[in-house]
Amino acid sequence: MTCRAAGTVVLLAALVGTLALAIGADTVPADRHGLFWPYALAWAFFCAAAWAVRGLPARQARCLVIAGGIAVTATGLLSPPATSTDSYRYAWDGRVQAAGVSPYDRAPAEAALAPLRDPWLFPRGAGCEGPDRYPIPSGDSGTSCTRINRPGVHTIYPPLAEAYFLLVHGLSPEGARHKPLQVGGALLACATSAVLLIALSRRPGTRDDAPAYAACYAWCPAVPLELVNNAHVDALGILLAVLALTTVNRHRVLGGALLGAATAVKLLPAATVPGALSGILASGGKPPARRMLDALAILGPAALVVALAYLPYVLASRGSVLGYFFGYLTEEGYEDAGSGDRYALLRLVLPGSWAFPAALVILGITIFHVLRHGDADRPWRGALLVTGVGFLVFTPGYSWYAVLVVALVALDGRWEWLGVPLASGVAYMGTVAGSGTIAYALAALAVAAGLVVRAVRPSSGSACGHCRMGARAWLWKNRFR
Repeated sequence: MTCRAAGTVVLLAALVGTLALAIGADTVPADRHGLFWPYALAWAFFCAAAWAVRGLPARQARCLVIAGGIAVTATGLLSPPATSTDSYRYAWDGRVQAAGVSPYDRAPAEAALAPLRDPWLFPRGAGCEGPDRYPIPSGDSGTSCTRINRPGVHTIYPPLAEAYFLLVHGLSPEGARHKPLQVGGALLACATSAVLLIALSRRPGTRDDAPAYAACYAWCPAVPLELVNNAHVDALGILLAVLALTTVNRHRVLGGALLGAATAVKLLPAATVPGALSGILASGGKPPARRMLDALAILGPAALVVALAYLPYVLASRGSVLGYFFGYLTEEGYEDAGSGDRYALLRLVLPGSWAFPAALVILGITIFHVLRHGDADRPWRGALLVTGVGFLVFTPGYSWYAVLVVALVALDGRWEWLGVPLASGVAYMGTVAGSGTIAYALAALAVAAGLVVRAVRPSSGSACGHCRMGARAWLWKNRFR
């Protein structure tokens, strides 16, 4: 084993150990700020390990990425959810569906669902004295509460997410509680890592760098914390989005259907749709009629899958299948730029009332740029640009949303965008007021610096560029032998 390989193993072991200590410390979501510094340290080890693996022979690096990815993912199984209570809603939604009730019709706090309650999700008496307990009406003199956040509102999750909750519930043994959802998240995360590694290894131009690119996702601390430990359903949406983006440039209909499925799990993957349409408005080339057919070949199947996914719930529900979606937007401050921490970067330079329109303009310009100048053979690049810019202008405060950006970075290899998911983690777990804004500002600077560096360095597509890159790679790989 070379010195560089040994160093990579040491860094990877430090990453796994840090995550195991942090996630296994029985932190509860109400105390998530106490996890900030261990999480930040894990990110430092992750960045160092992902950089170190770049200089290893492809086969050795591939083995490390697979073994390390499994170890990193497994750390998420060491404790109950540490920083989020969303998985309790997942378990409940699966249970009520199994009982023949639409989660879009009934809120957890409604008395009509009382027969479905158990002491785990609905403690009573002394069990309501712990953290992360939400009071609900009680039919007697005792105290009643639930672990489910926002117990008075209907579910917000799209239909394929609800179908996933029902599937996990049906496969779970009695009394399994949160663990089946965590195991499901681990399997989905490992599947995404495998898809990335296989797709990158087969793609011309990234075969040698495939392990290093895949490590961006497989080893990222956000994956075990958010997708496994907290069991966020984003894991399924990300897997489907990665499959879609690696397919759509060759099979438009299948890629479009997968994009629709990803959107029907979590709405956020819809941000990758402009990437799938990269270059559709480019000057010259195909005639307008052909471009329209190409766009319809993607958008048509996507819309059809979303419609078919919603159809059973529309037929089974009395109320709106959008659930708490619009209430959530209001609660999180997306409709009022002067509240909360949304549009944090724009509000540094603009009046609060201008932030929302400015965000839409910036995002619209970005989408147009991708549609006009994007590379149709690299749809993941446009998807990363649109999704990343969306995070920088809206500055969401929930760290699991940005795991999608991690997967897109792994597909495209533009390391500078990793600052965005790190910034979202700071916004969610930071211990100092305004730390999220500072982190997002630094992430934006990192992206700008990356763009400048890529603009001024020799093109990797030229003969000289290939020669110089090959020489640097040879010298780097042999530096530690």
